[in-house]
Amino acid sequence: MSLDDIRNQFDDDFDFSEEEVWGDPVPKPQFLGMTPAQRFVLALLLFLSTAILSAFCLLVAGKIALPI
Repeated sequence: MSLDDIRNQFDDDFDFSEEEVWGDPVPKPQFLGMTPAQRFVLALLLFLSTAILSAFCLLVAGKIALPI
């Protein structure tokens, strides 16, 4: 048995395409159906509103004072 015979024997075993191996790509789950840019804007708005409301609460409670 020569090396060519062994190689030919194993070449016959691989009769599949890349589509059979990889399959269809699985879609990534999306949060509320938004794109990454839309999620970033939503997170930024949430952060800014939290920062503004917390600063206002500190101002009302007298823990900080405006430098006027």
